[in-house]
Amino acid sequence: MFFVRIALLTSVSILVLLGILMIYVIGNPLETSPGAKLTNLAGYWKKQAVYAVVGVGGFVGANLVNYRRLGAVSYWLYAGVLVLLLLLVVSRHVMPLPLMPEINGAHCWIQFDLGGRAVNLQPSEFCKLAYILALAWYLRYRSNYRSFRALVGPFVLTLVPIVLILVEPDLGTVLLMMPVLFTMLFMAGARVKHLVLIVLLAVLVSPLLWHKIKPYQRSRISAVLLQSTWIRDQAERSPAVSNILIGREFSQRRWRWDWGYHIIHSKLAVASGGLAGAGFGRGDFTKYNFLPFRHTDFIFSVIAHQGGFLACLAFLGLYVIVVLCGLEIAADNIDPFARLLAVGIVAMFVVQGLVNVGMTLGLMPITGLTLPFVSYGGSSLLVNMMAVGLLNNVGRCRPFTVAPKR
Repeated sequence: MFFVRIALLTSVSILVLLGILMIYVIGNPLETSPGAKLTNLAGYWKKQAVYAVVGVGGFVGANLVNYRRLGAVSYWLYAGVLVLLLLLVVSRHVMPLPLMPEINGAHCWIQFDLGGRAVNLQPSEFCKLAYILALAWYLRYRSNYRSFRALVGPFVLTLVPIVLILVEPDLGTVLLMMPVLFTMLFMAGARVKHLVLIVLLAVLVSPLLWHKIKPYQRSRISAVLLQSTWIRDQAERSPAVSNILIGREFSQRRWRWDWGYHIIHSKLAVASGGLAGAGFGRGDFTKYNFLPFRHTDFIFSVIAHQGGFLACLAFLGLYVIVVLCGLEIAADNIDPFARLLAVGIVAMFVVQGLVNVGMTLGLMPITGLTLPFVSYGGSSLLVNMMAVGLLNNVGRCRPFTVAPKR
């Protein structure tokens, strides 16, 4: 188990360092042209390096006490995060609250001053970890998941933060929590027929929910389908199809420069990388501002553009090591809470990685989920490092006997 934990920490450390390096290159490309329009990202790598140091502190903090003691207070941690999410909802819809500004049309951050610099904390990021802790603690008893009626508790634990986060709005975290829930329920031993029935009910209800979401949210999800020329032609010819897909009139020009802009340019960046890429710090998508948010949501596109298919394989290989180490830690532990906690964290990493890479390739809707350990962002990196700390804690403090399930 010692070598498993070493492999886990080594892979995560490499990913964090490579992320800082990619953010540096995005802000300081080796190739520049006179009059090139560059975003003001030159100093972001320094901020990410500071976030990484804070993340190391979060990793250490997650190892200070036995994971079971954290489980005992997990409901309080979960409730504390819900209060923060509720305050963000109040600030958006009831009355503006201090320290909770609107950024990019959403109330997702708590902003405070630290040494003359504005620091943003995103409660929905911390909600991921608090939710996994609380759910694993709840599911540690067999009676909490084996019957259909017993699944009400886990779904209430999930749906309460989902509703609060959707109102912010933050679609990415919502898309992450449901797969994590089903993964943990399956690994806990919930009956497959119950999970299938819930999925079928969700499919039946989805048309009603589809018409309740806002047009810009529809356009993000429908953008995956609208990559098809045939579907775009149908949407342009038929107002009914256009209304179903995006809730407004469709136009090819608006698709190229608005709804589909990110997907189109992300796929161009990935495809232009070829086998070996344009080279470190080189390439048009590195030195020009063709692709917005390329230091956060679309950093994988820049990796593919600079390093090509081979670099993508290397990056994804590091994630595979992280996932396998996490699963080994879960399998080697006889404590139900520890196993569920480890599986939940691994599921969080898998879903984040698949959704982020999928949206850069046009296979998933653009949701704002960052690439774990690599994308720029303090809250995301801190939470992911704390999650790795909990994995290490589970592997380090695993018990040799445990009370039987009830």
